[in-house]
Amino acid sequence: MAVGIRTRQLRKIYTSPPPMAAGAARGVGFSLSKREKPRERIEIVALDDLSLEVAAGEIFGLLGPNGAGKSTTVGVVTTRIRPTAGDAWIGPHNVWQERVAVKRLIGVVPQRPNLDFGLTAREILTFHGAYFGLSAAERHERANALLDRFRLTDRANQLLFGFSGGMMQRLSIARAMMHDPELLFLDEPSAGLDPQTRLLLWDIVREYHGRGKTILLTTHNMEEADALCGRIAIIDHGRVIALGTPAELKRSLPGGFLVRLQFDRVSEEMLQGLRRLAGVSEVRGSDDSGVDVYADRGGSLVPEIVNVATAAQAAVRDVHISEPSLENLFLHHTGRSLRE
Repeated sequence: MAVGIRTRQLRKIYTSPPPMAAGAARGVGFSLSKREKPRERIEIVALDDLSLEVAAGEIFGLLGPNGAGKSTTVGVVTTRIRPTAGDAWIGPHNVWQERVAVKRLIGVVPQRPNLDFGLTAREILTFHGAYFGLSAAERHERANALLDRFRLTDRANQLLFGFSGGMMQRLSIARAMMHDPELLFLDEPSAGLDPQTRLLLWDIVREYHGRGKTILLTTHNMEEADALCGRIAIIDHGRVIALGTPAELKRSLPGGFLVRLQFDRVSEEMLQGLRRLAGVSEVRGSDDSGVDVYADRGGSLVPEIVNVATAAQAAVRDVHISEPSLENLFLHHTGRSLRE
């Protein structure tokens, strides 16, 4: 029986810098001296009243740039990160009140592989199955099937030294599926993978979903989200800024096409002229020389843009045209790229 996810007004505030950011912490009142205490308490808001519902049996995507709150959301609903406020449920189980029940229902693939290099690929799978009470025969059967499906059979009895990043990612996903969880969490599963491995991963995700399983994946790969997800939430600064199917989200863009322009100068006269062009729904100045034009057409609009610029005594330096996409939707809401 597939299970869903529900969160209600999740907040997560970190009050210390990440360990790897110690050098950057000086600007917020932290000293590198072990004898000194922090002079100022910092607060990093990772989740800001985040409420979501993921239906049982769907593939749901969380999109956003680095630091948007995607991994923190996954950490909370998989019992690894305690929220500052709010609640989360996996199926009928409250995540922090029934952690054991929740862990039996979920499989988690972290953003970075955390595999034991002292074990072989096969041992990693069979040991994981033992944690969930699978019999020796069942562990052996499932491990063989997963090693074959993830194309790791020829390396099954080898230690992980010498495994490529793609092989370790495939093994991480196989491990998460070893106990046949009802809900699979994939945190940026295709980051750093070659195109062939990425397509293999997509096929496996679709197969698992075809068995009635629920899948939540975080990504900033718009192609991946478009190809796999039935619904998507785009988040930034710990908040949901857009929610819907990929088609619905792309249709919500004003005009659809985005024409990104660079001029040698930008004036209010030119901006007003661009807004009067047929098919243009919105014009935004992005900086001293940049302008974003949202319109219902792309290439055919460029000569008219050049005429407006010439009349305003400005020269076009660069033009980039994008068709309706999730990337453009994010740019519309935040003014920056999903990958930033």
